[in-house]
Amino acid sequence: MNPAHLHLIFNHFPIIIPIIGFLVMVIGFAFRSELLKRAALGLFIFGSILTLPAFGTGEDAEEVIENLPGIEEKYIEIHEEAAETFAYLSYGLGVLSLIGFWANWKEKSMANFLSLFVLLFAVVVLFFAKEAGTTGGEISHPEIREGFVTQVD
Repeated sequence: MNPAHLHLIFNHFPIIIPIIGFLVMVIGFAFRSELLKRAALGLFIFGSILTLPAFGTGEDAEEVIENLPGIEEKYIEIHEEAAETFAYLSYGLGVLSLIGFWANWKEKSMANFLSLFVLLFAVVVLFFAKEAGTTGGEISHPEIREGFVTQVD
């Protein structure tokens, strides 16, 4: 297993887990369930932690694929920028979720406000997650690039 393979294994978790966390948090608010809100905050924390190996394997993955036929450096650079922004936002979501989890657990008066803030911040993070995922896919999948035209014989 090479670094590119490791990167492909890890890079989906920081995107998928916060999506699940978002849905759980929305359901938690809908049903006024503090348990579901805590579960969502835990998912956001877990997704943030899994951003570390995804981000950490990126440079080594680049070394493996940058000289392969059909791989264009500009797409790697675009992905690097998007992934860096997403990673830092994901770490921020994890920290905010940790604070929100603590406040919810201790039944602090600000717990509901923090959960709502985390939910709204998660929307921003998920936007950048989509950007990082899409730009990563564009590196080796030209068919998903904007402006791609298939040739019909």
